[in-house]
Amino acid sequence: MATLFLIIIYLSFISLGLPDSLIGVAWPVMQPDIGASFESAGLLSMVVAGGTIVSSLASGKIIERLGTGLVTLFSCLMTAGALFGFSFAPSLAWLILLAIPLGLGAGAVDSGLNHYVAFHYKAHHMSWLHCFWGVGATAGPIIMSFYIASNGWRNGYTAVAFVQFGLVILLFVTLPLWKKVAALHQSSGPQTNGTDSTVGGEGQINAPDHSSIKPLKIRGVKITLIAFLFYCGVEMTVGLWGASFLVGIKELSAETAATWVSMYYGGITVGRLITGFITLKVSNQTLIRMGQITALCGAVLLLLPLHSIFALFGLVLIGLGLAPIFPCLLHETPVRFGKEHSSRIMGYQMAVAYTGTTFLPPLFGLLASQWTIALFPVVVFLFIVAMFMGSEKVNRMIQHQ
Repeated sequence: MATLFLIIIYLSFISLGLPDSLIGVAWPVMQPDIGASFESAGLLSMVVAGGTIVSSLASGKIIERLGTGLVTLFSCLMTAGALFGFSFAPSLAWLILLAIPLGLGAGAVDSGLNHYVAFHYKAHHMSWLHCFWGVGATAGPIIMSFYIASNGWRNGYTAVAFVQFGLVILLFVTLPLWKKVAALHQSSGPQTNGTDSTVGGEGQINAPDHSSIKPLKIRGVKITLIAFLFYCGVEMTVGLWGASFLVGIKELSAETAATWVSMYYGGITVGRLITGFITLKVSNQTLIRMGQITALCGAVLLLLPLHSIFALFGLVLIGLGLAPIFPCLLHETPVRFGKEHSSRIMGYQMAVAYTGTTFLPPLFGLLASQWTIALFPVVVFLFIVAMFMGSEKVNRMIQHQ
């Protein structure tokens, strides 16, 4: 039963990943069709992420009242309905309106499942959880690129919405399982968190005692939030504007650009699948550092004036590099800052992460509309550098406390 429950949690994260990459890959053909300005994709992204911030901050109280199972079911239903509405939207105004439930549907379940897995399961489960987000984020562009080449972007949104509705049916059928497994966890207690940078040889967490300190006053928390800000900023910037860069600068077709962006998300997915096994032997801290260095190498490939095929390699490298960073940072939360504050700090981290998703990609869109989309690799490189510097500073602070 516990294994089946984990599979359901993993499938729930597919529903989070499916919509995240659709606007970016479809935008080169959506924009002229609905008569929107180039930078309007950033506005849509901002509205989606804004709704996600609101629902993630309220997730604690909502889950306490309804339970994680019902929240996950309703959230998936909201995103499915919003995506189906996208396929009929006649204008940008309608897309903006539909982006609100799309964002609200993602936030509560994201925060709730992340905290649940970080608290109850070992590190490899967190990596595999986000691997399934990557499955959804990879499948989205593949589905959309197929329909762009044949029946149009609207049918692409319809197809993805039907996939979401299928997940809704599965979640509804398995809803009683959530209460049964919750009772099982209460009787057996939470699992230890596995191999981490501050974990003892037998997997016991040697977390510092912060019980008398307010969460935001704990050493390293604010700098960690900066790392989350720029991580989500670079992940969404690449996903949202990568296709426009490939079409506008590398002169690829919209279908090819969509396929290449799907390979970027594929890099994240495969990387997280592999990371799940590596966490059994390698610390989260080491994996975070290795991932950031790999992502920097990918950004350099985008920066250099090379053949367009190197842009594909650069995108895949960035995806592989980003793969371990987010789940490993999340899983480190109770280890670094104490289990008694982990739920609140997790909420702060998700809110700041979505703030990066909300503001950084639209800001780049505004910059690109005023200057040129050719600035895309420069901005991606700078975001990764800022994330790397923040993460390394936290590592030094934790080591010296």
